[in-house]
Amino acid sequence: MKKEEIKEMSTQDLKDRLEQMVQEYAQLKINHSISPLDNPAKITADRKMIARVKTELRQRELNNK
Repeated sequence: MKKEEIKEMSTQDLKDRLEQMVQEYAQLKINHSISPLDNPAKITADRKMIARVKTELRQRELNNK
């Protein structure tokens, strides 16, 4: 998902997607602690994507005030 795609999504869609991403990230971390992943860089990429979505949600919150 790119920045442009994030900006086009509605706020509720972003919240739903964020919740899903956080759950996937937590499961990925658990799986990695048990047995190493083929691509451990995915953990970092997922964490950064979560941050992007949170940043967009916060930006919208500040703009609506």
